[in-house]
Amino acid sequence: MTDIILCGCNGKMGHVVAQAVDNNDNCKIICGVDAFGTNNYDFPTYSDFTQINEKADAIIDFSNPVTLDGLLNYAIEHKVPAVICTTGYNEEQVKQIKKASEIIPVFYSGNMSLGVNLLIELAKQATKVLGNDFDIEIIEKHHNLKVDAPSGTALMIADGISSELKNEPQYVYDRHSYRKKRSKNEIGLHAIRGGTIVGEHDVIFAGHDEVITISHQAQSKELFATGAINAALYIANKNPGMYNMSMMLSEKLN
Repeated sequence: MTDIILCGCNGKMGHVVAQAVDNNDNCKIICGVDAFGTNNYDFPTYSDFTQINEKADAIIDFSNPVTLDGLLNYAIEHKVPAVICTTGYNEEQVKQIKKASEIIPVFYSGNMSLGVNLLIELAKQATKVLGNDFDIEIIEKHHNLKVDAPSGTALMIADGISSELKNEPQYVYDRHSYRKKRSKNEIGLHAIRGGTIVGEHDVIFAGHDEVITISHQAQSKELFATGAINAALYIANKNPGMYNMSMMLSEKLN
C-alpha cells in the first residue's frame, strides 16, 4: 500500500484525485495540504507542509506554483518522492525542481495523460519528416478558470518538436504586435480560454497545399488523476532523479 500526501486537495483536481484514490486498492491518501479552507475528507488536511506528522511514500501535487518551496523543503527533509503536476512555473522554479531531483525522486510532467504523451511522440515523428518544409503551430484550449497560458502541455509539445529540429526554433505566443510575415523558424503557440473545456491540443503542420493536424481531447479530469496515481505508485521506490511519463511508459512496455 502506497501512502500519499495530496497537495492541492481542495482544488478541482484535488477532488478528482481523492475520488480516484478511493477506487484504487494499491494506495491511500493519509493527509492533504491546501492553503484554502478545509474539506470533509476522511483524511486530515493542513494549511502547509510544516504541520504534517504523517509518514508518506509519495506526494501528488496539483496546486499552485507558490506552494513549491514548502513542498520541496518537506520532500527533501523527509526523503519523500514527489509527483509534480502543477503548471505555470517560472525558470527559477524549474531549476529548483531539477535540483531537488538530485536528492529525491521527482516525477515532473505538464500533463499526466497517456494520450497527450502519445501525441507528443507522434508530433516528434512528424517533425522528423515534415519539419523543414512545414510551418508548425500549436493551439491549446482550456476552461475559463485556468490561469497560466500557454498551457504546460503546449510547452511540452513545443519542446518535443524542438528536439527534432536542426535549428532551435523561436516560440511566438502572440503575433498582434508583429508587422512582418511568419519566419520559418517559428513555432506558434495559441491559448484559448472558455467555458468548461477540460483540455484540447492541436498540432498543425501546414505545408504547400496540405495541412496535417494531430489532436487530443480530454473528456474529463479523471484521466489526469489516474496518470498521477500511476506515477506515484511508479516513483515510490525509485532512486533520486527526474522521471516523466515517457520513462514510465517505456518501463511498462518493456
